[in-house]
Amino acid sequence: MIILKDVTLRRSAKVVLDDASATLNPGEKVGLVGRNGAGKSSLFALLNGTLHEDAGDFSIPAQWRMAQVAQEMPETAQSATDFVIEGDTALTAAQAEVHAAEASDDGERMAYAYMALHDAGAHDAQARAQALILGLGFKTTELCNPVNSFSGGWRMRLQLARALMCPSDLLLLDEPTNHLDLDALVWLEAWLKRYAGTLLVISHDREFLDAITDVTLHIDNAKLTRYGGNYSTFEDTRALQMELQQNAYAKQQDKIAHLQKFIARFKAKASKAKQAQSRVKALDRMEKIAPVLASADFTFEFKEPANLPNPMLAMDSACFGYPPPADAPAGTPPTVIVRGVSKSVMAGQRIGILGANGQGKSTLVKTIARTLKPISGDVVEGKGLNIGYFAQQELDVLRPLDNPLEHMVRMAREGGVPAGQSGREQDLRTFLGTFNFSGDMVKQPVGTMSGGEKARLVLCMIVWQRPNLLLLDEPTNHLDLATREALAMALNEFEGTVMLVSHDRSLLRSVCDEFWLVSHGGIAPFDGDLDDYQRYLLDEAKRVRESVKASQKAAKEAAPVAAAPAVKKDSAELKSLRRDLGRLEQTILELQTQKHGLEARLASTRSAQQIGEIGAEVQALADVLAGHEDRWLALSEQIEAAS
Repeated sequence: MIILKDVTLRRSAKVVLDDASATLNPGEKVGLVGRNGAGKSSLFALLNGTLHEDAGDFSIPAQWRMAQVAQEMPETAQSATDFVIEGDTALTAAQAEVHAAEASDDGERMAYAYMALHDAGAHDAQARAQALILGLGFKTTELCNPVNSFSGGWRMRLQLARALMCPSDLLLLDEPTNHLDLDALVWLEAWLKRYAGTLLVISHDREFLDAITDVTLHIDNAKLTRYGGNYSTFEDTRALQMELQQNAYAKQQDKIAHLQKFIARFKAKASKAKQAQSRVKALDRMEKIAPVLASADFTFEFKEPANLPNPMLAMDSACFGYPPPADAPAGTPPTVIVRGVSKSVMAGQRIGILGANGQGKSTLVKTIARTLKPISGDVVEGKGLNIGYFAQQELDVLRPLDNPLEHMVRMAREGGVPAGQSGREQDLRTFLGTFNFSGDMVKQPVGTMSGGEKARLVLCMIVWQRPNLLLLDEPTNHLDLATREALAMALNEFEGTVMLVSHDRSLLRSVCDEFWLVSHGGIAPFDGDLDDYQRYLLDEAKRVRESVKASQKAAKEAAPVAAAPAVKKDSAELKSLRRDLGRLEQTILELQTQKHGLEARLASTRSAQQIGEIGAEVQALADVLAGHEDRWLALSEQIEAAS
């Protein structure tokens, strides 16, 4: 188990933990919560050995294997699959030992090395890695693409897959959902529920924490408090504790006031002097209860829009996508993602935009936001439409050398001052203060700010513009729980129209009253709630896997049989064995992917009948896989002998 006893931890001059104690048991799934800057990442640094305690006792089992997501952006031409396989440190070490044993020409050492390689899971490493990659939202056509060919967010998904690939007894995950879409998030939840080791996760997604954690560790005022249960249980328990503490404090203050009044009244009277003195002693001995000092909640609001056109906009037979690249040959057609859209957006609507990764959610939002032009058809805007757009990459377009005040001044100068707002510098300072940018922060370069502070600045700029249509594409990626709650409250009171893309199910549930599903190149209303959508995603993933499997089978059956080359018999036999091995590895990958999908369905199913049926399918697949893996081992031995 992990034990912290009276631990003090400093980071530079700041005391992060002060005489803090906590115990975490093997196999527990722990949510680490606390306000930004409370010390959550510092505690992770203590656990992984980057920081050491300044006082007190800290212990973690020496034999525990640890895995965590590397924070640096990977720069490598390796394929996505090979990069993730390298995350299996036990397999990498076993492969290195095989090479060393072969070079030493020591038969006994080679025998042990090959046994260790098999025990490390070499026979299904590729299948395991590719199942992780596909689960996190990559396409089957991207499995062999170089890591450098992916954008930053996708590379961080590969870092997450690499951490999950690593065999571990302790898994540390710091905001693992930031770069995920809802479909990848659903898959990750199912995977973490099956994880057998001890899990510590930092997250500001309450539904994610509720789904996977059974213990909550709260950092507050440099102390650690352990709560049994998930995040919602923690919130309820803490609220009750704070209420009881405040009531006890109020009662104690009344008692203290009564004692002090008696002492002041009778301490000069000889007949009451003894009684007054005993009350002075009682007052000195009394263990004082501290008042509840709750941190002030962050709140903001959208001002009433200057006007509300109805409809806000109308789409007629519109096709959305991307124009051909500037260097493409003449006549290259545009890439169409979504086609044939005929829908209207009305005043006051609150629309959640759903869809699996790559189906066109962001393309739709970018077109409405005027960042992209429709490929064909019409998008007609209502008179006076004023769009407030929060893009996934919005934080990247902030100027890192400019401070918040300079951003506001430039926006007022270039975009004009909305009705009811002021462009005076002092008024802009005051407005920034309502978003917790006060004092020196208004002059702090944006490049030195945290992701949460940048996101708060973007929200501030949007609110100042007094929009009547809000387009929000993953607005919560860098927001803490308090700011997410403030955003949800502000959106619920907003009188305009909201269109929201988010993997934060709590925000979607609290804000949206209807959903659009972007899938198969079109847009349609989604009749159901987010639980229905979660089941839809799992079924869709299964359909895609079966489609890929069917197309691969058809391609194999249609492939012409190659003429046998005129070479030595042993060489022809070797090539045949290797072909068989390659086909077998592909089959194992497909079966592994199918099994992971069934296990994900099993994790989210409550019906006893369905649990029984899916469980039987999982067991049948496991039996088939075991047979294939035995066949793989036999083939590998034959290839080695033939070589």
